[in-house]
Amino acid sequence: MPEEPGPGQESVWDYPRPPDVVADRRPVVVRFGPAGEEVCRTTRALRVRETSHPPTFYLPLADFRPGALRPAQGRSLCEWKGQASYLDVVASDGRVAAGAAWTYREPYPAYEELRDHVALYAAAVDEVTVAGERVRPQPGSFYGGWVTDDVVGPFKGAPGSMGW
Repeated sequence: MPEEPGPGQESVWDYPRPPDVVADRRPVVVRFGPAGEEVCRTTRALRVRETSHPPTFYLPLADFRPGALRPAQGRSLCEWKGQASYLDVVASDGRVAAGAAWTYREPYPAYEELRDHVALYAAAVDEVTVAGERVRPQPGSFYGGWVTDDVVGPFKGAPGSMGW
């Protein structure tokens, strides 16, 4: 049963399928490395909203610290967005979050605006914040949604939800 959203909240059960893309101008900060090093800071995020999922945030590649991303092994195919390529997140001290991010270098035409943007698993880095709120990772290890106080579920990815 979907949770009832309160004031200022969205229910992920009201999100569309196929997913939509919405600009989000709130400050997003990704920290990974010594002393809370910022690997990305942006106010130009895109949120991909899909039924039953907390939004996946796509951050402009240009807003990552130079050297913070490098190609990684692996690919996957999204029926909506196309072929994803994976990236490692690299801290200045050499620590690596292997395969923690992904991008669509050649997205399908309906998702062209995701080109030159990167999504990442919040659990793979030290901290992600949206407007100062610490992000909680989407349940499970497959999906990359970010849970914040402005979205309510239940969320796909939790045990027993794979058939949703």
